[in-house]
Amino acid sequence: MRRSMFVLPSSITMASIFCGFSSVVMSINAAGATPERFFLWAAGLLVLAGVFDGLDGRVARATNTATEFGVQLDSLADVVSFGMAPAILAYRYGFFQLGIHDSHLRAAGWAACFVFTACGALRLARFNVQVGAVDPRYFVGLPIPAGAACVASVIIWRPTPPASTLHAYAFAAELFLVGLLMVSTIRFPSFKKRAGSPRAAMLTSLSIVLIFAMMILLQQRFFVGFFAAYITFGLLLNLAWKAGWRGVEPPRDGAENLEAVH
Repeated sequence: MRRSMFVLPSSITMASIFCGFSSVVMSINAAGATPERFFLWAAGLLVLAGVFDGLDGRVARATNTATEFGVQLDSLADVVSFGMAPAILAYRYGFFQLGIHDSHLRAAGWAACFVFTACGALRLARFNVQVGAVDPRYFVGLPIPAGAACVASVIIWRPTPPASTLHAYAFAAELFLVGLLMVSTIRFPSFKKRAGSPRAAMLTSLSIVLIFAMMILLQQRFFVGFFAAYITFGLLLNLAWKAGWRGVEPPRDGAENLEAVH
């Protein structure tokens, strides 16, 4: 029984890989008169992959089965599920159809999707070498699951592919922006850090309830609104720290990172 417990976190990680791979398959299958259905499935699978990605580390810590193998497998899974899969979905959704008649748009989409994937891989590599050297309460740069969710949220909101080159170029600009945020040194609050006090635990619980309530009310618009608010809050928080505000304690570089967070 004890040995079988070590398989559980890796199985959850493999479920994340399965969701990422299935998202790629759905993106490829998005053809015919109703590609929207396939794009919705592909984007939804990326969200589900994010759920599994958030569970594997927690399960490993809760069962005391965290291993270096699991850490490396998780990073490789993230490259597939949150780097390659959303890039393929973005290209198929935003640039493939219009790019048939516009070579410049096709090249811009190709470049934007590659930059997104490359920045995601760089983000993960940087995290792996910074474990134990940065404050675990904050992400250094936008985490790659959030970057993938930014892509998925737009498609969940508007599953119909862009009908004009202007919208397609705007989508390419979003991919470039998200990629740059992932490799930036901007600090974003971490949701994986455990609450350290009863008050913090209560605030976390209230936040979760509020998020679920907004999800029910906003439905397909929830994800794009949530991640836009998350990025905006992170940017404003960093600007406030630069201006000397200390209402929220800034990150402590060199803090001991006891929990793997990305």
